[in-house]
Amino acid sequence: MKDSALILSGGMDSVTMLHEYASDIALAISFDYGSNHNVREIPLARIHCERLAIRHIVIPLSFMPRYFRSSLLEGADAIPEGEYSADNMASTVVPFRNGIMLSIACGIAESHGLRRVMIANHGGDHNVYPDCRPDFIRDMSAAMSNGTDTHVTVWAPYTNLTKADIATHGKSLGIDYSETWSCYKGGAVHCGRCATCLERREALRLAGIEDKTEYESN
Repeated sequence: MKDSALILSGGMDSVTMLHEYASDIALAISFDYGSNHNVREIPLARIHCERLAIRHIVIPLSFMPRYFRSSLLEGADAIPEGEYSADNMASTVVPFRNGIMLSIACGIAESHGLRRVMIANHGGDHNVYPDCRPDFIRDMSAAMSNGTDTHVTVWAPYTNLTKADIATHGKSLGIDYSETWSCYKGGAVHCGRCATCLERREALRLAGIEDKTEYESN
């Protein structure tokens, strides 16, 4: 029974979840919040939904670049380069982004008679992004359940997985990861230098997947 809505960015993690749990997903929701890479991600999200015959909607959050501070909203040159660390990635936090998206998706889910909202946060996000951590997901799920007549909850099956674990799932599903987007700079191709590009490369390597991504630097 399809009883879930998925927050779908068009990145490796949520695209993998879309394919792995397609039999549960009635609706995929992408959010256009003005990030550098939304324009690259969202068309890919749409392609995967069309292939799986899953309804896809895009919700504009045009207020976020006006009122929120984050290098994700300030252009490619603002994105730090190098490996993930709390120091160099702090600027990429969009405050309470997942909380906002989960809240909106919760209302949409209840409006469509769906019981769960899926999100593809994973273990590699925990150090940098507070709204990806297990305690946040648990408490947000409780708040959503308490705030809806139908007790909509969060379903986050990748919370304690690594990105390599997720890529391994995708390998078994035959996902072509060149049809996903990771780079925070949002250029014509992946930069190959920012932390998300480096994490992508390492996850694909560990999963034994040929990396067909086009990078500026190789």
